[in-house]
Parts: sequence; C-alpha cells; structure tokens
Amino acid sequence: MPDMDEAVSLSALSGAELLSSPLLNKGMAFTQAERDRFHLHGLLPPHVATLDEQIERRLEVLRRLGSDIERYSFLRDLQDNNETLFYALLVRHLPEMMPIVYTPTVGLGCEQFSHVWRKPRGVFLSYPNRQHIREILAHPRYDPIKVIVMSDGERILGLGDQGAGGMGIPIGKLALYTACAGIHPAQTLPIMLDVGTDNAERLADPLYIGWRHERIRGDEYDAFVEEVVSAIQGRWPDALLQWEDFARGNAGRLLNRYRDRLCTFNDDIQGTAAAATGTMLAAIKVTGIPLTEQRIAIVGAGSAGCGIGGLLQQAMIEAGLSPKEAKKRFYAIDRNGLLVDGMAGIEDFQRPFVQPRSTVRWWWLKNRKHITLLDVMRRARITTLIGVSGQPGAFDEKSIRVMASRTSRPVIFPLSNPTHRAEAKPEDLVRWTEGRGIIGSGSPFSRVRWKGRDFNICQTNNSYIFPGVGLGVIATGARRVSDGMFMAAAKALGEVSPAFKEPEDGLLPAVTALREVAFRVAMAVGEHAQSEGLAPRCDRATLEARVRSHMWDPVYRDYAAQGL
Repeated sequence: MPDMDEAVSLSALSGAELLSSPLLNKGMAFTQAERDRFHLHGLLPPHVATLDEQIERRLEVLRRLGSDIERYSFLRDLQDNNETLFYALLVRHLPEMMPIVYTPTVGLGCEQFSHVWRKPRGVFLSYPNRQHIREILAHPRYDPIKVIVMSDGERILGLGDQGAGGMGIPIGKLALYTACAGIHPAQTLPIMLDVGTDNAERLADPLYIGWRHERIRGDEYDAFVEEVVSAIQGRWPDALLQWEDFARGNAGRLLNRYRDRLCTFNDDIQGTAAAATGTMLAAIKVTGIPLTEQRIAIVGAGSAGCGIGGLLQQAMIEAGLSPKEAKKRFYAIDRNGLLVDGMAGIEDFQRPFVQPRSTVRWWWLKNRKHITLLDVMRRARITTLIGVSGQPGAFDEKSIRVMASRTSRPVIFPLSNPTHRAEAKPEDLVRWTEGRGIIGSGSPFSRVRWKGRDFNICQTNNSYIFPGVGLGVIATGARRVSDGMFMAAAKALGEVSPAFKEPEDGLLPAVTALREVAFRVAMAVGEHAQSEGLAPRCDRATLEARVRSHMWDPVYRDYAAQGL
C-alpha cells in the first residue's frame, strides 16, 4: 500500500506493471524523473500532465456521455485504472458525481452489473467455493484492510434481489468512505456473498456473472455466513465490518448475532436511523414543535423503518419522555396496514411499534381489514411522516392533505431509493402541503419551484453518517460499535444543520461539506466510544489529530525507487 506521507518508496514495480496498478498509477502525470526511474518512456505520450488537467479531461468526456449508466461505467473504469484521479474527480465535483457512483445510479449499475463488468474489484465469496474462503482472504494484497462493506445482494435498495450484481453497493459505499471521510482506498474491501439468487431474470441472463442457483437459506446460509465472519475476524481482528442490503429476515438477526463478537454495524438499520434522526433534530428547529411533542408515522415497518423508530424513541426518552409515552407517539405501517397487537406475522423487531388494539378499535372503517395511512392521518394528528417502504406512491395526496390540515409545518421524509422508488415526488409534496412541508428525500432531487418560491429538498441520506462513523472507529481503535455511537452521530449531524442559524435554510449541510461533516461525526463517535469504554481514552486535541491523520487526500505523491 502507498504510504500516506508526501513521499512514497516503490520497489520491484516499474513500466507497464506500474501503469497497471490503480493505487499507484498517475497516467501522464508521472514526472520526467519518474519516467526515467521507472522505465516509463515510450509507454506514455511525452506531455507531463497535472492532476488538474487530468480532471478536466475526464470531466469533459464524462459530460459528453448520453446516459447515467454510461457515466457510471466510465467512472468505474477510471477507478480501476487510476484511483487517485478517480477520487480527486469525486471530491472536487461531489454534487455531480455522487448520484452516479451512489444512489440513484448505483441501483441501475447493480441491475446491469453483469453487462458493464470490466475488471475484478473486491472479493466474491461464492457458496461453491466455501472451502477456500480463508485461502482467498489470506493474500498479502489484503494486509492493509481496515473497512469492509459486505452484501449478499438480496435487497438492493428498493430493487430486490440482484444476486452477484449487488456488488455494486459495497463498491459504491466504499467509494464514499474515501471521498467523504478520506479512508485510504487501499484500506477498503468490498465483499459479495454469492449465495445464489431468486431473481429469474438474472438466472436467465446468459451474461450473468454470479452462481446460477436459487438462493441457499436456513442452516446452510447461516453456516456460510459464520464461516465468512470467522475468517474476517481471524484475518483482520481490528477491522470494521459493515453489513449492506441484507433482506429483512436476515439483516437484524445477523447484526444481533455478531455485534458483540467484532466491530460491526448494519448501515440500513443503524446508519439510516442516525441520518433520519439527525435530520429530524434539525427539522424541529424549523417547525417549533419539540421532539417530545412529535407524532410520527413510519411507512415501511421493516428493519430500516424500525431502526429509525428505535433511535427516535431513544431520542425522545433522552429529551424527557418516559419509555411508555415515547412508544405511544409512533405509528408503524407495513404491507398489512398499521401494526396492531393480535395481527398475524408480527416480527420481534416490530413489537416495540405495535399499537394496542384497544387504542385504535374505532379507527377501522366498515368492510376494511386494515388501518391505512389515511386512517392514521385522520385519527393520530401526525406531525412527521417517514417512508422506507420502497413503494412509489405510498404517500398519497389525500393523506398528505389531511396531514397538512392538522399541523402547520408537516415534516415528510420519503427516504426510499433509488429515485423512482420514493414514496412521493417532492414537487407533489410541496403542492399538497401548500409550500409548508419540510421535505427530505433519500435520493437527490432538484429544488422545487412553486408559486414563485424555490424549495430546497434536503437529501436525508446515510452518506452523512456512515463515512464519519467508520472514520471515528478507525481513528480511535474502537473495539465495538454501539447504538450510543449512532445517537452521538445523529446529534452531531443535527448540530451542523444550517437551520440552527437560519430556519429557512436547508436542514443539512450541502453535499460539498460532507468531508467536514464526516470529521464532526467521527469526533462525536470517537468521544462516545471512549465514554463507553470501547476505545482507549485520549484528550480532544489528540483525538482530533488522530482523526485528521486518517483522512487521505487524493493528490499525487513523489515516487522514489528502491531495489530497481
């Protein structure tokens, strides 16, 4: 791995081999001295370019491309050719690049992953090769790894099972770890658990790159995951493992199984919860309704929705409510309507959000089997509506208009990704609330113009949370990741809201400020880890120096030769 210092010493690597190393390649930016030193003359045009020139050249080509999937493929190729240039382009043009490498285009990238495949990146751990897992991970190229993002591809955004194509998510998430928090790319590893797929379209695709088999489940699946986690724990005992896009039946139980064994978290459950909670803490500065008086409906009572509800409940308790009172303020709506005790199929993680049947017995209308969102809006005087259902149109006009008629500043977060899976379009929400809605979305949306006014749509996205959490964990050497660390991250995010100074400004800082947000989150996470005894104690100045020292900047270093 290249050092993070200003000078880098290379040994036994030169010529075409050096140009083929994404972590070391500079392309035409190799100096004349380096071209002499590493036998690069003739392999490159004579012009010596600067990083700025290279960025402009790549940007010019990117902007000429005709579709987002072409731009996604172009950036993936650039990442596999020259990582410093890739990240420099990302960091300097993050608002333009982030929707391509991350949501919403990454969803399309996963769907077409087998068709845009160019070069290997990360590790595919396939079920038929389960006896070789430790051998695969033992290669010296993986020695520097500190952050792992792992998926089994079963619940990719709101798109469902994408099989091996789900690898696009770990690759995209780790790109943001580097772009937004400065984690060195040599320290990151995307892992795909290829356990088959139940997606008939993928299995029928002659170009599909994954294992052509229906998904394994039950004991076989659990044994495979156990083998992988044990191998990771043995290979990198101090690394951070992030779980991504596991299905509802696996996400929470796997987190609970392993969270006390190694340093790990589930971004869909905990990262989403922290992002929503941090944005909510900012929103109450605008609404004037304190957290203890909020009444919250969550559409999509899966692991992500219940994770959001759990962290918001805890925030209410810390703000002064009793646990009993906090529980009363949440209304969780799933595919069969409002969760009510006695309903069939209630899962353990949903139980804290089940309403007593006696409380809502008058809410049912004649000939109606379930209590709908509209019923909840009419009866519960909801002030905040959060969607993580993956169902476009789940926030219907009638329900939103009822909500807006009963609260002066309704808070509405359609958080499902990608864009076409959002529960409602922001322009509709602005119109249905007559411009009074405070709106945050999971994917980026353009500002909305309504009756001569411009409305900024806040992107309530995990990218404000997980890069900083990872940075804080690495910088402090935390042994575990606790729920308290995510609460600290949420509060840190809320505290940097522009709305604290000016309620009419955006709820969250601009995407261009994500590096500074990651630093603030990392500091809060590190301090809380120390307070819980999960990381060695140090003073704030030392902690700040440690966090800053782990933030790599994508600029070219000078290369010196050894052994050539």
